[in-house]
Amino acid sequence: MAKQVVRVLTLAGFLLAGLTLAAIFARGAGPSAQRISFVIATGPTGGTYFPIGEAIAGIISHPPGVYRCERAGVCGPSGLIASVKTSQGAVSNVLAVNAGTVAAGFAQSDVVREAVAGKGAFRRSGPQKNVRILADLFPEEVHLIAAKNTHIKSVSDLKGKRVGIGADHSGTIVTARAILSAYRISLAHLRVSNDPSDVAAEKLTKGQLDAMFFVGGAPVPLVRELLANGHAVPVPIADKGRKQLLARDTALSAMTIPAGVYPDTGPIETVGVDALLVVNNAEPDWLIYGINKALFNPANRAALAGSHRAAQSIRVAGAASDLPAPLHPGAARYFAEIGKLPKGARESAGLGKP
Repeated sequence: MAKQVVRVLTLAGFLLAGLTLAAIFARGAGPSAQRISFVIATGPTGGTYFPIGEAIAGIISHPPGVYRCERAGVCGPSGLIASVKTSQGAVSNVLAVNAGTVAAGFAQSDVVREAVAGKGAFRRSGPQKNVRILADLFPEEVHLIAAKNTHIKSVSDLKGKRVGIGADHSGTIVTARAILSAYRISLAHLRVSNDPSDVAAEKLTKGQLDAMFFVGGAPVPLVRELLANGHAVPVPIADKGRKQLLARDTALSAMTIPAGVYPDTGPIETVGVDALLVVNNAEPDWLIYGINKALFNPANRAALAGSHRAAQSIRVAGAASDLPAPLHPGAARYFAEIGKLPKGARESAGLGKP
């Protein structure tokens, strides 16, 4: 009996050792690894990050036996299995990437700027020192949506109203606070809701909320549904308040949502940010290099652009420019190789002189 127990324990030890070695090889041993898990944090399913994240995961994944991956550079490194997970949004994603609980995540440029400085939403947690940028992806517009019967026609009309400014760990709350401040509206002037976007949209439909902010590349599914059903109207972010906002917050820029992007709407003046894909600095250089090579491969343009209108803006030109944090060294090596690495980005990424 004792010998049988010893055999069982010995077998268990061998199995545990085998699994441990497999895990080690799967994450960081190099391009010959058999399986590499790469989780991308996105956002709510009713936003923009989720469908584009799914498309990117499908493009860069390289499981064994996939015919399209036989062409060099079309897929990510061999054995890469990318997947997406939902989240509250950009702040949550940056915290998760910095902690290493996910490999990558979508985040707004203004959120990443606060993160690396340890300001704003990151005052308590401090500077997020492990966050690096894989690429600048696409512009995101700020959507301000109001219930139809509230007669809200500008940001200034929000005073005294029930307003959803985004969940606590979303990117929307960061941008919404900046906008309200520029228009000299304190949170004390509002009846603030911090519900997740899907809950806020439902409350607006039921008359329990007067207006809500949401940051995402147009068209945002939940915004489109609200407008199509006649429950809400878009509110422009324009006039003198916008000028003051853009002067004090360089992470934001003037944007216009074209006519027809949403049902029965003309052009909508607003502001916006850039959506970035950020990664943990511990991710292997060869892995991030290979992911970027697949992401910007012309053979994947159709699949990427077909995921969402905003994804049509994902282009290699400008993907490494004007970033609020350093590039990951693997990403910097890719952009340098194709001649798209801006001056000074090499040193900030830690590549040193060529």
